[in-house]
Amino acid sequence: MPTDPFVSSDTRTAPRNEPTLAPGVVLPPSRAWRADRPGDLPGGVQPRGDLFGTPGPNVGYALLLVHRAGADFQLAPGEHREDAEAVVAAVAMKRASSFGRAPIVADVERAATLLGYRGGADPATAAQRADAVAGAHHEYGRCRQVADQVDLEVLRNV
Repeated sequence: MPTDPFVSSDTRTAPRNEPTLAPGVVLPPSRAWRADRPGDLPGGVQPRGDLFGTPGPNVGYALLLVHRAGADFQLAPGEHREDAEAVVAAVAMKRASSFGRAPIVADVERAATLLGYRGGADPATAAQRADAVAGAHHEYGRCRQVADQVDLEVLRNV
């Protein structure tokens, strides 16, 4: 590795790994550590339950991916694109976080297909879906309820 010519290469000035304690003084062994702070999760496991969501790395990227793909969604009469995008993003985030990674286009495609936004949904199912996702863009609880109803095993293997 090249060295700056103005930096001394004298070994006497190299860092030493010796402790600078007085003679006869030793460091005590470190104490045991437990996850007992307010933000630590008990057992290191994410809590499960209604409205907890599915934390994962960079899950917000699904919002951009869904926004780009949302123009192709086949909506039911009276269904708002923003509500559909919010629910598809939540399901895509759930799928991506189950794999421990950030969302990708395949997560969005699978979520949109599973929810019937890629076509093929009969009008009665599309009308029920429209009622289920109504207001999901503004109501976190509504969006989470729809995403929580999607079985993770089905979502991973679609």
